[in-house]
Amino acid sequence: MFYDSHIFCCTNRREPGSKRGCCAEKGAEELRDYMKARVKELGLARVRVNASGCLDRCELGPCVVIYPEGTWYSCKTKADVDEVLETHVKGGGRVERLMLPG
Repeated sequence: MFYDSHIFCCTNRREPGSKRGCCAEKGAEELRDYMKARVKELGLARVRVNASGCLDRCELGPCVVIYPEGTWYSCKTKADVDEVLETHVKGGGRVERLMLPG
């Protein structure tokens, strides 16, 4: 396996006024960029952060899914991103309060 963790960050943008909303209008692009920078700062060489299209959990976003585990999170702030990177990606644990229901 080339990456130990592959993180997909929804950056989907819906039409303005969509009743479901979208991750992009909730700051997903900025948070994805922040996550990419933090991965480099933390020296996590075998971790890849990618933008994704719609992950279909719009109401709960910004949404992130981490593979190979398939763990879903809602990361709304930079502090949330830091907690997921430290606890899940580096530490192998889970951030229960940010996990999306299955």
